[in-house]
Amino acid sequence: MGQAGDYWVGFDLGGTKMLAVVYDASFQVAGRARKKTKGYEGKKAGLERIVNVVREALADAGVEPRQLAGIGIGCPGPLDIQQGIIHEAPNLGWKNVPIKETLQKEFNCPAIVGNDVDVGVYGEYRFGAGRDANCVVGIFPGTGVGGGCVYQGKLIQGKNCTAMEIGHIQISSEGAMDGAGNCGTLESLCSRLAISSEAAAAAYRGQAPFLLKDTGTDIANIRSGALAKSVKEDQAVKKIMESAIKHLATGVVTMIHLMAPDVIVLGGGLVEAMPEFFVTNVTKCVNSRVLPAYRDVFKVVPAELGDDAAVMGAAAWAQEAVKATV
Repeated sequence: MGQAGDYWVGFDLGGTKMLAVVYDASFQVAGRARKKTKGYEGKKAGLERIVNVVREALADAGVEPRQLAGIGIGCPGPLDIQQGIIHEAPNLGWKNVPIKETLQKEFNCPAIVGNDVDVGVYGEYRFGAGRDANCVVGIFPGTGVGGGCVYQGKLIQGKNCTAMEIGHIQISSEGAMDGAGNCGTLESLCSRLAISSEAAAAAYRGQAPFLLKDTGTDIANIRSGALAKSVKEDQAVKKIMESAIKHLATGVVTMIHLMAPDVIVLGGGLVEAMPEFFVTNVTKCVNSRVLPAYRDVFKVVPAELGDDAAVMGAAAWAQEAVKATV
């Protein structure tokens, strides 16, 4: 590796986008670049695309690769954290992608790979809604339900893989299957995909006329913004959302009893579209179900950083990891 520089790159490899941001030593934004991902383009082309996005962000910042102290990247899918390999990214059609090795060779600096939700929660801990808390649990309902935890400044991770797969906590013996083929999990009951599916059925039955007129019954079109509008107009969709939030609250109660977090951060597009609705209802449900000793020792808050949570967190976690090796 070359001599450490003053700049850090955070990279978010999302399902539909690649976002790279260059930060200076004070974590002020120096430059950024964004591109859409091209599904199933192959891992070689995908890695080249990632490298190019980083180079574009460096060019935007006027920073040379030799000035980099490190790169942090948040990735979806099962990961080998130590080797920095994406075992599988189904949305991209990738398997066994050596992302750490590629970035280190290209930019001659340390590259730290983490789960995208994990680094997003770390970003909220360092710079956002969970700033300086003793324990932060982040829960992000989207296509699935992602989770992460920062305890006393450290991300909770397994030795060789990610941890805190909150979405796969089973809370019922019945219900639709999640991505792992299990029934009654948080993912199968309160992800945006699950909510959109129920809302589409309600629209088809004529129980959600506003949603039917606004987006129709195609689940692909019933995204967070459409659901937020429909909740205000369609009583059936409001009930679907409230039911989903009760299931989500069950997961929050579990995490409170396990980790005693002082802050629970709710994030993702669904929460961003209706933050007050989520925070108010989750808080009410949780307080009615936790042990008395746990009431009033935590707060439920919406995420603050939006799309920048993962890139800021990835860069900051890379800084922390590199510091630990010095």
